[in-house]
Amino acid sequence: MRPGAAASRGGLTSVAAGDSYEQPAELPRLWHVTLSVAGREVPLKDLRRGLEQLAHDHPFLLTSRYANDHAEIRYWEEARDLHDAAAVALRLWGEHRQTAGLPAWEIVGLEVIDRETYHQRVAEGYGPPPAVPVGVHPF
Repeated sequence: MRPGAAASRGGLTSVAAGDSYEQPAELPRLWHVTLSVAGREVPLKDLRRGLEQLAHDHPFLLTSRYANDHAEIRYWEEARDLHDAAAVALRLWGEHRQTAGLPAWEIVGLEVIDRETYHQRVAEGYGPPPAVPVGVHPF
């Protein structure tokens, strides 16, 4: 290792004597995402199977609620900033539509809030309640 360079091992950072460690400016943060999709009616059995496959492929999904013409997916995303979290959310449905067997619905809503705002809303009695039970459920 060259003098003055920091080495990272297993989440620990070494700093050469006399140097100071500077925290990276933008560490990933947790964002609560609610993605709403809608379109023409599909059989509930097929939609449920698709949402369950999406949850299996991507276990970060907390909960999905669905009806035959719309669905809502809620999950936590780790991202540097809101823009990154929103970009991932906006790609989720389209990128996994084929592999999970999801309908060709459009995104009709997106909410991305930071962890602090999520917990503040819940504590004040408004906003999305904690995702319990976790899983895929009808509205």
